[in-house]
Amino acid sequence: MVLTHVLSLCLMMFTNQGELTMTSEMENLQNAIFLDIVSDSWTKRAYPSMSSLALWFTDLLARIKELEAWSVDFILPSAVWLAGFFNPQSFLTAIMQTMARRNEWPLDSMCLHCDVTKKNREDFSSPPREGAYIHGLFMEGARWDPQVGLIVNARLKELTPTMPVIFIRAIPVDKQENRNVYQCPVYKTRQRGPTYVWTFNLKTKEKPSKWTLAGVALLLQI
Repeated sequence: MVLTHVLSLCLMMFTNQGELTMTSEMENLQNAIFLDIVSDSWTKRAYPSMSSLALWFTDLLARIKELEAWSVDFILPSAVWLAGFFNPQSFLTAIMQTMARRNEWPLDSMCLHCDVTKKNREDFSSPPREGAYIHGLFMEGARWDPQVGLIVNARLKELTPTMPVIFIRAIPVDKQENRNVYQCPVYKTRQRGPTYVWTFNLKTKEKPSKWTLAGVALLLQI
């Protein structure tokens, strides 16, 4: 709230002093800042988000910091913050392209394989030899039990528990395990729908239809 009030006061100060001519676009921006929401003029050029302005700005700074860290040496981080990408699909596709090129496999006959680890981001000091460790995902509608390595029922008042680090690698489609797995959709936000990213196969002892009816999904933002 402090940030939004400061921005709003600065905008009002410039217009009141006659240094800027107040336009309808500026008025809409001022109202958005005052109401702690992201202006439409900004969302048109930004990534999907359902956060308030203050949280959105904090997330934007975190993304910039992540990008700056990458641009220092252009080496894959030990664990990649998937939500930090403007287009996370391109990174996941790049994992398949790299493996296809290395093994001379046709790209259209490959898929992504997901192994949910028992570790957090801080537990990794180097990237894997192939694929990538990704973090920053949340599960909605259920939770992941790291002790048994399965999807289980959500706890009361725990709406979007954090997922452990996930190891993503590319394999041929005919080697993909389809038994006892739930095809879990991944979305950028709780809006789902147009923010679809990918589908991760996650292990389960329950029938996959149970999690489908519960609307279980992985989210990159909450």
